[in-house]
Amino acid sequence: MSRLKIGVLASGRGSNLQALLDACAGGNIPAEVAVVLSDISDAYALQRARQSQVPALHVDPAAWPGREQYEQELVRLLQAHGVELVCLAGYMRLVGRVMLQAFPGRIMNIHPSLLPAFPGLHAQKQALDYGVRFTGCTVHFVDEGMDSGPIILQAVVPVLDGDDEASLAARILEQEHQIYPRAVDLFARGRLLLKGRRVCILE
Repeated sequence: MSRLKIGVLASGRGSNLQALLDACAGGNIPAEVAVVLSDISDAYALQRARQSQVPALHVDPAAWPGREQYEQELVRLLQAHGVELVCLAGYMRLVGRVMLQAFPGRIMNIHPSLLPAFPGLHAQKQALDYGVRFTGCTVHFVDEGMDSGPIILQAVVPVLDGDDEASLAARILEQEHQIYPRAVDLFARGRLLLKGRRVCILE
């Protein structure tokens, strides 16, 4: 099986990027990370990529007159590296029309809640403030909304009485590192079928 080429967009430390890099390097998924792009010049995700000999580039949004021009540059770089699937890993910008049209049904994101509950920023704090007993994480296809695309995989994490935002986030992150590579593996093997809002996993 040919290896799926992944492009990763990240804004921060890149722990989910590391999970993908490790899964690819270990032969656990038939894929390779072809390029990592970040909107933040000193994002640790770029260092993780370089340590794995993966091309890593800072693309400064301020260098472009608007979001469309910025995204056109992202698309150009992703396509230049032969990217077939775009994975958002702590990428702190909404994806717009240019990216969505260039990679239709081929952009994934991971979010630290059981969507559609608690979209947007500080999902762990939202869960604690609301008083839920369970939360978790979700891998979903990206659409034009905020964490609103079709759901691929989810993992449930209990909220413990002594949890604060940091402890809950750490336990959710452990599950993120499991289900994101799994979702990419399903995509790479052609086992994801999108029917409206429902993602079917083929045998």
